[in-house]
Amino acid sequence: MTLIDLLTVALLAVGVFFFIVGTIGLIRLPDVFTRMHATTKGDTLGAVSILIGLALYSGDLFTAVKMFIIILFLFWANPTASHAIAKAAYRSGERPCEDTLDDAYGRDIE
Repeated sequence: MTLIDLLTVALLAVGVFFFIVGTIGLIRLPDVFTRMHATTKGDTLGAVSILIGLALYSGDLFTAVKMFIIILFLFWANPTASHAIAKAAYRSGERPCEDTLDDAYGRDIE
């Protein structure tokens, strides 16, 4: 195995780890906001790790550039979509659990 192969396997493993942690967070956390936080972080970091690993493994500059454009889109789109969904959930009556220390949406609305 070459160094690129080892880096690819490591990045793919890190990506799978983040996906698994996000899935566990989706199942275990108490409310929609904390669940969304876990899944957004897990999806973003997992997908980015996997895409970096694939870009390294491809060995083709054009393919790597396309992967990095997708990474930039993910860094922009995932948090934006998560924020929009969280705001819609709050406006439809969902509230953070009692363990949440700061209700930022409630403070901004009032």
